[in-house]
Amino acid sequence: MSSKLYMSVVVLACGAALARPARAAESAAAPAVGAPAPAFDLTNNEGQKTKLADLRGKWVVLYFYPKDFTSGCTLEAHNFQKDLAKYQALNAVIVGVSVDSADSHKSFCATEKLNFKLLSDPDAAVSAAYGSVMEYQGAKLSARNTFLIDPDGKLAKVFLGVKPAAHSEEVLAALSGLEKH
Repeated sequence: MSSKLYMSVVVLACGAALARPARAAESAAAPAVGAPAPAFDLTNNEGQKTKLADLRGKWVVLYFYPKDFTSGCTLEAHNFQKDLAKYQALNAVIVGVSVDSADSHKSFCATEKLNFKLLSDPDAAVSAAYGSVMEYQGAKLSARNTFLIDPDGKLAKVFLGVKPAAHSEEVLAALSGLEKH
């Protein structure tokens, strides 16, 4: 497959993810609010391991997305970056996950000036644990879902089939409400 054709397929995959919510039938059900968040230990954009256990004591915005360098995925990342200081003020970290390689994430972060961690889930195992896998033309991609994890490691809020444009604001509003309780 030529690189132009491959990139066209990738762009279409992200577009398809935007056009419809992630379908539960494509992966296991998402874990329920109140349940312990599934553990993860994945390589980040800096080539280091990031574990959920290392993030205890902070709110974690764990967002899954289909593909680096595609329009919806870039818009979602830019909005999280734009609001990064607001998240930090609420004792929250943002962590993105897709099946892209750590090298792809490194390039994506550098190109788009992202200052939060992106994790590589090449076999989609963590995406599956969070019910966030979709298939597009035989390829497994992470579905656009977000999980708000409390400082004790429990799921506080689940967002399925999110729309990238207003999603960061939606997560901030939920986090602000949960922080007050």
